[in-house]
Amino acid sequence: MKLYVIAVGKIKKAWIQTGIQELSKRLPELVMLEVKDSNPEKEAADIDLRLRSSIPQHYQLLVLSEEGALMTSVEFAALLREHQSQPLVFAVGGPDGVANSLKQQALKLVSLSPMTFPHELARLLLIEQLYRAKTILQNGSYHR
Repeated sequence: MKLYVIAVGKIKKAWIQTGIQELSKRLPELVMLEVKDSNPEKEAADIDLRLRSSIPQHYQLLVLSEEGALMTSVEFAALLREHQSQPLVFAVGGPDGVANSLKQQALKLVSLSPMTFPHELARLLLIEQLYRAKTILQNGSYHR
């Protein structure tokens, strides 16, 4: 299964960058793309451009949003399994969230928590959950 994360902005905090790099080593199927931090409408247009230019056709778009579905790690893994036949793309917005136009394109809105996190930390949490889901689907010992 090919996984894509399109995220707004560069990671500025070294400890978050280190965490992302460590988890990315465990997820060779993960491709991360960044778009420039601007405003939600411009970011949505840039994400849409990345979708059309960098991702194979017939992808499934999932958008991280505070209004999204709350799932356990096992439910999240089941979502990945359910859509494994097509590339999955996760869109992570910037500090001001994600534009409604992008949310409307999504197969599903996903929430990492009812709490609010900085967008850099949300990216790290998403990648950790992608790795956790992979180990769940492979019956690995990471998720206990």
